[in-house]
Amino acid sequence: MERKTKVHAEDGKQELQITREFDLPLELLFKAYVEPEIVEQWMGTKVLKLENRKHGSWQFETTDPKGNKHGFNGVIHEFVPNQTIIRTFEMENAPMGVQLEFLEFEELTPDTSKLIMHVVYKSVSIRNQVLQLPFAQGINMAHNRLQHVVSNLTNHDKAR
Repeated sequence: MERKTKVHAEDGKQELQITREFDLPLELLFKAYVEPEIVEQWMGTKVLKLENRKHGSWQFETTDPKGNKHGFNGVIHEFVPNQTIIRTFEMENAPMGVQLEFLEFEELTPDTSKLIMHVVYKSVSIRNQVLQLPFAQGINMAHNRLQHVVSNLTNHDKAR
């Protein structure tokens, strides 16, 4: 089955681009990235902090099957509702270092939207290490969950 989330990485560059079209209105796609309760559902992580503003910060934590906790954090550099989030991303205790993420949210139709993520790594070798992981498969699965969770929320609200 073809992945709906596309990951494009040019040889020799320390960046990659991730794109995904969703069957969700723009406002709901954006909400999935900024509402802690929704983030927790589709990312399968605990939101410890999520300050959705310029110079805000965020901190998430996940627990692996062995019970080990893994932290993720960053700083939000720009925040324009329903348009843009620019933030850093760092996995604690991992050799990958900090990456810079540019998230652009775009309306396609009143019922569909697109996410474009431009991710910049410290070096080409770190970017290539990330691509050796099941990264593309993982982000596609996460985006599939996002689509499912938010669609169910809207269907639940309509049923009320």
